[in-house]
Amino acid sequence: MTHLIIEYLKFLTKASNQHGVHSPFVYNLVTKCFYLKTDAALWKLFTKIKQQLLDNKTIIKVTDFGSGSKVFKTDNREVSKVAKVAGVSSKKAKLLIRLVNYFKPTNILEIGTSLGLATSAIKIGNIESQITTLEGCPETSKIAQELFKKNNFNKINIITGDFIETLPKSIKNQEYDLIYFDGNHNKKATLDYFKTCLPTINNSSVWVFDDIYWSNEMKEAWSEIKNHPKVTVTVDVFHWGIVFFRKEQEKEHFKIRV
Repeated sequence: MTHLIIEYLKFLTKASNQHGVHSPFVYNLVTKCFYLKTDAALWKLFTKIKQQLLDNKTIIKVTDFGSGSKVFKTDNREVSKVAKVAGVSSKKAKLLIRLVNYFKPTNILEIGTSLGLATSAIKIGNIESQITTLEGCPETSKIAQELFKKNNFNKINIITGDFIETLPKSIKNQEYDLIYFDGNHNKKATLDYFKTCLPTINNSSVWVFDDIYWSNEMKEAWSEIKNHPKVTVTVDVFHWGIVFFRKEQEKEHFKIRV
């Protein structure tokens, strides 16, 4: 936690708002997406879904293929506590809803379903979207599946298994408008996901990397991603790194306070 506080204070010294942005594309993103209020009806739907998980006292055995939990000391966890501690935060959920609502991506990939909270935010942002979401743990995958069914979310395909096996199959002959990376938060895995998914990009693709300041390793991974020749624009909002591949844009990197 101390690490993140220090990193956030450093971030604030370099970050700006819309007034420090000279790219029309990024200026519109900041003013028409980041700084707008989340639609009240959409947010009400999300909070209803989150409450369903917070009310769920089922104990599940979590198989963690990622970098591990900094909170839980055992694999047997109550769904409500996982939702409270490890689920997407309200701040991220609101921004995710707005981001999806702004770009209206139709074919979406999520790496790291967990209980399905972030997936739900994505779906709420564009109800017509087709979502493929990958989860390593069978127990959390089952909870997410039940959540989507209960809320009549269609066109969500959960694929359960180790990402090393499921990711290559999920990107085969696919073009994704949005990819949300919330899987294994370490440098090697993040860069592997990045390189594996590159064949799926189109000019309008939006990639969102969660927790880019999680560790020094993740900061290094983010730096490599920014410098990749196919990446043109990145927007660092601290809790996320957002990547664009728009060929008409000059290569620029932005830090934005959200």
